[in-house]
Amino acid sequence: MINKGIIFDLDGTLWDSSKEVTESWNIALKRCNIDLRITVKDMHNLMGKTLEDISNIIFSNLPKERALEIMNECVKEEDSYISKHGGTLYPQLEETLKQLSLKYKLFIVSNCQERYIETFLEYHNLDKYFLDFENAGRTKRPKGENIKSIIDRNNLDKAVYIGDTQGDYDATKIAGIPFIHAKYGFGKINEETNFINEISELPIYISKLL
Repeated sequence: MINKGIIFDLDGTLWDSSKEVTESWNIALKRCNIDLRITVKDMHNLMGKTLEDISNIIFSNLPKERALEIMNECVKEEDSYISKHGGTLYPQLEETLKQLSLKYKLFIVSNCQERYIETFLEYHNLDKYFLDFENAGRTKRPKGENIKSIIDRNNLDKAVYIGDTQGDYDATKIAGIPFIHAKYGFGKINEETNFINEISELPIYISKLL
């Protein structure tokens, strides 16, 4: 029997936590006496990047050590805030995951920090649909390598990745698997590729690729 897996990005693919993350970061920035306020639009442009890359973008005028220190404060506040408020699931997400899990093994690979995926799963009670996950915060490795790790340790014969940014697309080239663009998310893809306009379209689309 062929072992088939669907690997999801998180932000902009399964949920939108940009409002909650923005609010939490602004709390942390104020506490750190940083004269900067992040908007939800700013956050959309940052989603999908590693914390180090985000730090280099928004704190480019600060010494690297200080920038990472502030970034860590933002993440601590975010973890606490998200655990209490969650995020917004995309329409028909759980129904779609339930349908897909009957035929495929489901996974998550994100560039987020540790505990972020767990918080998503626990707050919305979705852990029953996913067999494994990986994040850059734990491994300190690029997303393409983390995708390959999920494939290898779960003995997948065929897999596809669902994401919303150019970085997601590029990661699948490293991992050597097909990509489906979640066009409802935050990013655009420079190349022509498979896409869905909403998560509920995925079961039909997946059947053509796996």
